[in-house]
Amino acid sequence: MKDTDIKRLLYVHLLCIFSIILSIFIPSFFLENFSVLETHLTWLCICSVSVTAVNLVLYLVVKPNASSKRSSLSYKVTRFLKCCIYFLMSCFAFHVIFVLYGAPLIELALETFLLAVTLSTFTTVPCLCLLGPNVKAWLRVFSRNGVTSIWENSLQITTVSSFLGTWLGAFPIPLDWGRPWQVLVVAHQLLSCGLQTLSCGLHVRPSSLTRDGTQAPCIGSAESYLLRHQGSPSSFLFSVNS
Repeated sequence: MKDTDIKRLLYVHLLCIFSIILSIFIPSFFLENFSVLETHLTWLCICSVSVTAVNLVLYLVVKPNASSKRSSLSYKVTRFLKCCIYFLMSCFAFHVIFVLYGAPLIELALETFLLAVTLSTFTTVPCLCLLGPNVKAWLRVFSRNGVTSIWENSLQITTVSSFLGTWLGAFPIPLDWGRPWQVLVVAHQLLSCGLQTLSCGLHVRPSSLTRDGTQAPCIGSAESYLLRHQGSPSSFLFSVNS
């Protein structure tokens, strides 16, 4: 693994974190009575658009899986259309899963669908940007020993963290704390954003890089961690944090 890949991955994570944070504070300067809790549907839309835009721009600039072969315009258009179809399929699939797990079918349909769109933004969009509309590559990365680079390991960790945050968001809703964020969509989205940001911050920390651009000995190389933990997202995350 090259040192430049570590630096580029660090910059990508930092910009993704800033895009989530800015989606919370920046809209209040342009929209009246904007609040994450009171106008959560607006925030879901802004967060999805900002994260998607940042991912697209970063992966187009960084190009972690750049191919030496030149692709034709028709191939690029076909690939883009496939990515759009995959994204829409993931949105509808997550919406169905939320309904099967207890979300209202009709009463809060818009809230549930926007949550599905946001979860697709955190999970499907990075997969499409890094791996493309390739189901075999997706299955390889999310299998036990399928990670082959630090980019794929980062994708694995952040995707699992987003799913975990959305799932954990259901636990505070039935409690009698009386908090304004204990409603459908808000609790899920807050925990999903929180774990997404935390996983980005822990995966490649600035302290893991030395002044000359190499990786610190106390952290070790990514290959050694992948071989030691067989590409497990949770084991790699906690080992980096220890």
